[in-house]
Amino acid sequence: MNVRTPDPNPGWLSEDDLYEARRRLPMVYVEAIPVRCDTLGYVSEVGLLLQANEQGEMVRTFVSGRVMYRETIRAALLRHLEKDLGPMALPQLSPSPLPFTIAEYFPSPSETGLTDDRQHAVALAYLIPVTGECNPRQDALELSWLTPAEALSPSIQAEFSGGRGDLLRQALAHAGWGR
Repeated sequence: MNVRTPDPNPGWLSEDDLYEARRRLPMVYVEAIPVRCDTLGYVSEVGLLLQANEQGEMVRTFVSGRVMYRETIRAALLRHLEKDLGPMALPQLSPSPLPFTIAEYFPSPSETGLTDDRQHAVALAYLIPVTGECNPRQDALELSWLTPAEALSPSIQAEFSGGRGDLLRQALAHAGWGR
């Protein structure tokens, strides 16, 4: 029998504890690339968030965030999609939530090409169709809907940081775009 008082905020670490954990352990994340699909299910648009990084530069990114302790992957995806795209985005999670890839971020350049200065992170990466109205929230300044060709253009690819442009190429290849 457990007589301990339940943690009132399970799954969250204080900023100091998170800093220490990031120095010692890989962190688990989900990343979601919102897409709009045509009637045949092909990707017609890709939703990319625009936000300022810590240096004040504007960068493109995806919906992303940590998986909390005792949280399912599905719940983490839905929480972060709602947090970044708003409650009316209406994401359509697959009955079988398999990522298109597992992205490994390291604090310094590595063979994966993905970097995150703060930590070693492992991210399950998904393409998620959304059918509703998206309104960026939190630290995102805007959500741009681009065709796959526009999203893969050199000018947009240059706006990604940490290798995320390559991750977008993988996502679209997984969806059969560019065959």
